[in-house]
Formats: sequence, structure tokens, C-alpha cells
Amino acid sequence: MHRRSSTPLVLLVLSALTAAVLTGCTSAGAATARSAEASDPACPAATAALSTLQLVDDVRGHVGPSTACLASRSIPVVADDTAPVLPVTVIDAEGREVTVADASRILPIDISGTIAATVFALGLGGNVVGKDTSTNIPGTEDLPLVTKSGHTLNAEAILGLAPTVVLTDTTIGPKEVRQQLRDAGIAVVVISSERRLDTTDALVTEVAAALGVPTRGTALAAQLDASVDAARQEIATVAPTDPARRARMLFLYVRGSANVYYIFGEDSGADSLIDAVGGVDVAAEIGWSGMKPMTAEALVAAQPDVLVMMTDGLSSVGGIDGLLERIPAIAQTPAGAHRRVIDMADTAVLSFGPRTADVVRSLAGALYAPADFPARADASASPAPTS
Repeated sequence: MHRRSSTPLVLLVLSALTAAVLTGCTSAGAATARSAEASDPACPAATAALSTLQLVDDVRGHVGPSTACLASRSIPVVADDTAPVLPVTVIDAEGREVTVADASRILPIDISGTIAATVFALGLGGNVVGKDTSTNIPGTEDLPLVTKSGHTLNAEAILGLAPTVVLTDTTIGPKEVRQQLRDAGIAVVVISSERRLDTTDALVTEVAAALGVPTRGTALAAQLDASVDAARQEIATVAPTDPARRARMLFLYVRGSANVYYIFGEDSGADSLIDAVGGVDVAAEIGWSGMKPMTAEALVAAQPDVLVMMTDGLSSVGGIDGLLERIPAIAQTPAGAHRRVIDMADTAVLSFGPRTADVVRSLAGALYAPADFPARADASASPAPTS
């Protein structure tokens, strides 16, 4: 099946963050702090069996917001501890032949922190020497930051760390910096940037191969597949069996300070999340593919019961009150009438890596047991003053 590249998401996020910084309405650092806080281990319901939670009788008619939070930011490490076999030569996602001779100083960087999470899950977190803005794994707090203005690579900072291998993707740039690193003799491996539930195995395989630990990659992929399958089976026990009673859901990406409003549709990655939690992706019903600017007509036509949003995106418009004020068409949908918004940390919701099963379970918890996943205090806040 053809899969749409995630590059449009990259350009969208980067342009939104850049505009936000330039207008002074927010900063990438503040956004990351909120995302990290949203996924701190302060969500006991995320570890409970879904069947033991306070399940709603009518998932389509529930009133009020909820926050899908993770139980922990920790990354489980695969049991396989086979030693790296190097040097290894791989063909990266851009078709380049790259030889990695030394994995003692690894720099994993992308827009969601997924590559870093994968390196840690492979048991090589102790070799990581720096981080991107989105990496918030315990133990990385004191690592040097190599991105500026949110997600722009800082060549000087990277060179100063003397990494032996850089693992990155096209979600972060500019590409001229990647070439500068190559010219300095650093092995730069570009990993595929498509993020969906069904591409996690490929991500793990690519990272493991580049670091000379293919058997760890095989073991980790099997572990992640099993955890996602278990999450799906658990969700199936609480999701409505009647298709007409399943929640009609829409993923809405916003950055209020940059005036960015997008609907994520088929092949965006968001659709696979909605499917995994037993919801109906209404963007698919109206033929919405990829990530495209939102229109009022599309919102009204879709008639979602539930909006799924990034935590910082909801905050950027001043919570649900601000969302309704800025996008009046939402009030013409059941989600708007019921103020039914589920938010989740920006660095988690579309990361599709080692945390995938936890993300899916937490999103399902916020959908089916919202009383156990209460909304953040600012979810219904009044609009923030504009700059």
C-alpha cells in the first residue's frame, strides 16, 4: 500500500514553531517544557487495565475534555545485549552508502525524539552524547542541546560534541548542516521519516542496523509488536462493537500564535492512531488525505464527536474557549457542542516508536474513561492575549 511521506508534517511544524518564536507569542523551549511535563509519571490511570476504569456508557455523547497522559517517560530496554559489530555499511533513507565504524558517541536527533527513544530502547542510551529539543527521556536532562529555535540543527554545537555517528531524518535540518557534518568526517545516517503504527518495525530495523546491533533490532521490533497487539486486544474489550456507537474522531493540528490550522487525514499517521483506539477517522469519510489546511466546510462535513490535539497546540489558542473563538465552525460539530477534546503531549502523540503501545493505551483511556484522565487545568482556559 502506498504511504504518504511525513515531510509535509515536518514543514508544517517547523514553520509553525519559527513563526511562533518570531512573533514572541511562545518559545520552543517553553513548548517542550509543557510537553515534558504532560508526560511525567503523574498518571496512575495509564498503568491500570482499561476494564477497571470508569468507562462511559456513550463514548459519542460524553461532555468535556480529557488529557491522554503517559505513566512514565522511561523507555523499556530490550533484553538482547549482543555487542555491536562494527564497522557496518548501510544504505540510508536518502540512498547514501554510509559506513559506521564507531558507535561510542551517538547523536540521535529528529523532530519528535523518536530516534533517541529507539537508541535507548536498543540499550545504547549510555552512548548518547547530545539531544534534540523533543528528547525528554530520564537521564537525558543534562545532555547538551544541539537544536536552536526549536528544531534547527546547530552545527557548532554538534561538532563540539565530536559524535562518531549522527542518526537523523528529514524532519530536522537544514540539510546543509547534515552535509557539513559529513564533510567533517562524521558518519551521518538519515533514517526514514515516515511515522505510523505500521512503520515502527522499519524504524527500529534501520537504527539497529546503523549501530551494528541487528539482533537487538529484531528482538525490539518483536517486543514492540507484541505490546501494540496486546494494547489493541485490551482496547477491543472496551470499545463499542456496534460501528454506529464508535467515536467519530478528527486530529486537528493548531499553532495559534502562527495562525496554523491543519486537519490530519489518511496516511498522516493520525489515522492509524484513531483506528488503533477503535474510533472512526472522519477525515477519511470526507476524503481528506495527508495533512492539509483546515477549512470550515471540512469540519462541518466531518461532524467529529472528538477532536484529538497536541497539548501545546491546544494551549497556543487558549484552551477550548479560545479554540471555539478562533474556529467558530467547531461549534457546529458534536465535538464543539460537547467540548470534547483529547489532548496529548506533542512529543508523544505522533512519535510512533518504543512508546507506541503506551500512547495507544493512554489515548484509549482518555477516550473511554475520561474521568480517570482529567483534562489539564488550562484546557478550558480563556484565550491567551495575542502578541
